[in-house]
Amino acid sequence: MTVNRIIEKHIKIEETDLIVKTDQLEQELPKFIVKQRLRLKNYINVHPEFLTSFDPVMVGGEDNESTYAGKSILHDPPLIVKLMARAGRKGDVGPMAAVAGTISQLCMGFLVENGSKYVIIDNGGDIALKTDKDVVVGLYAGESSLSGQLGFRIKSGKTPMGVCTSSGTVGHSISFGRSDSVTVFADEASIADALATSIANYALGETDHDAVQNSIERAEDFKNIMKGVLVVVGENAGTLGKIPKLVQTDRKVVLGDLFDV
Repeated sequence: MTVNRIIEKHIKIEETDLIVKTDQLEQELPKFIVKQRLRLKNYINVHPEFLTSFDPVMVGGEDNESTYAGKSILHDPPLIVKLMARAGRKGDVGPMAAVAGTISQLCMGFLVENGSKYVIIDNGGDIALKTDKDVVVGLYAGESSLSGQLGFRIKSGKTPMGVCTSSGTVGHSISFGRSDSVTVFADEASIADALATSIANYALGETDHDAVQNSIERAEDFKNIMKGVLVVVGENAGTLGKIPKLVQTDRKVVLGDLFDV
C-alpha cells in the first residue's frame, strides 16, 4: 500500500499565519492568499464598517442590487466578504469575527480543487480540514490543566469540517468573555469561527462554573447550525451537541498523528 507523504508548510502573509499540512502542496497557494486578502482590503476601503462593526452587517449581493445616484446597479462582493458576512449574521457578531476561519476554509477549498486528498489548514487556531484518514486535533486551553492533555479524534468521513477556537485568555482576538477556550465544530470554518466568538463572549459570571453555563446557554441558540461545542474555563468544562471523541494526548506523539491547535 502506498502511503502519501504529508507536507507541512508555514505560510505567513501579514496577519495571516497558516500552518498547512497536505499530501499535495499547490505552489500557487501564497498567491491565492494574497489575492483573497487584497479583495477583502479593497472591500473594506469602500465599506469601513465591515472592519469595525461588532454587529452583523449586510453586504451587496444579498439581493444583488442597490442604488447609486438614483440608478439601480448590481453588486457582487468577493466570496471572502460574502462568507464572512453570512457567518457574522449566523453568529450575531461582526464579520471580522470570522476572518481567520474564512481564510482557512478558502485555502482548504483551493488545495482540494487542485487535487489534495488530505488538507489541514490552521490559521491561528481556526482550522479547516478535509482528510482521507482520521486525525486528532489537540486542545489548547491556555493555563487550564486540560490544555495539551486532550484531543479530538476526527473521522475522515466527517470532513470537510471547521474546528475553530476562541479564547478570552489566549491570543490577540477580541473576546468579551474569559474562557480559556471555546471550540466549535461545524461544516464550515467560517461559521465555526463566528460561533466560537459569539459563545466565548458569554463566558461571564462570578465563578468558572457560571461562565461555562452561560456560554452553553448561548450555544443553545446555534445548535441547529453547528455540530457541537466544548467550553473550558479554568478547571471547568461543558459541552453541547456532538463533538468528536475525546482522546488523551501527550504532545509527543508522532508528527502527523496529532495536529495541535
